[in-house]
Amino acid sequence: EEKRHAELPNLEVELQGGVLNILFEEPNEARFVISPNSPVRQIWVSALVRSFKLSWSPDAQAFALDGEPLAALIDRLIHAQLGR
Repeated sequence: EEKRHAELPNLEVELQGGVLNILFEEPNEARFVISPNSPVRQIWVSALVRSFKLSWSPDAQAFALDGEPLAALIDRLIHAQLGR
């Protein structure tokens, strides 16, 4: 099974079996999980003790939640986790 890693300061990114894990060591240990849910055509994000279910947005041409595209959501959540 394919497994890839990328390391950045304070976090580690791991892709395995189509599921993306973002692991934080500081300021406190945490894990974000980003996974496709093909049967319902969504991407599910588990982060900051919450769950987010993003559906395809034809307008944004991206998976989005309330108009916020996946990339922007992940960026916002990472900044919140790192306290920035």
